[in-house]
Amino acid sequence: MPVNKEELFKKLSDAVVDMNEDEAIRLSQEIVAAQINAYEAVEKGLSEGMDRAGKLFEEEEYFIPELLLCSDAMYAGLEVLKGHIKTEGHGEKRKVVIGVIEGDTHDIGKNLVKIMLETSGFEVYDLGRDIAPSVFVDKAQEVDADIIALATLMTTTMEGMAAVVDILNEQSIKDRFKVIVGGGPISQSFADKIGADGYAANAADAVRLSRRLLEISG
Repeated sequence: MPVNKEELFKKLSDAVVDMNEDEAIRLSQEIVAAQINAYEAVEKGLSEGMDRAGKLFEEEEYFIPELLLCSDAMYAGLEVLKGHIKTEGHGEKRKVVIGVIEGDTHDIGKNLVKIMLETSGFEVYDLGRDIAPSVFVDKAQEVDADIIALATLMTTTMEGMAAVVDILNEQSIKDRFKVIVGGGPISQSFADKIGADGYAANAADAVRLSRRLLEISG
């Protein structure tokens, strides 16, 4: 009987939402055995499930403990799949400095974006969480980054993203970097307002946005 990959992706997404680590591992192993594209499974299964969990968190149906259990299931599946992802690196790797803005210690979403960027051939410098705006700018200059990716899940820390853009403008180096933003309370209109180059709603979007901004085909 042929394997329905879309059905497997849906079940994998459900396993994350249902906080079912064992099921996430089993389905990921099934995907590998069926030689289904592992990157697609991460994007349409694990990432999709984490996005759904994030929405439940925003709607206050899930809270931090549930979100952490969802992420455990996601990471369990990822552990199985990541060794089977073909990195799409063509030529010189483009560089991304990523982190969660100062005042916010939630990093599940940021971690997923990092993984998706790495598997798409980007070189990622992960600053971690609760990072001051100036640190993003300093690191981007140090490594000659192409993109600065900023994340937050909290409305109270959103202005830190604006501060990064302000520092770049004050130092007259804004044109050297593309700034992208994302996270629960962030929107395209907020990105426009602060002068960021783009907004991504989820990890897969962040990869597509990064490719588009740097005019990378594929």
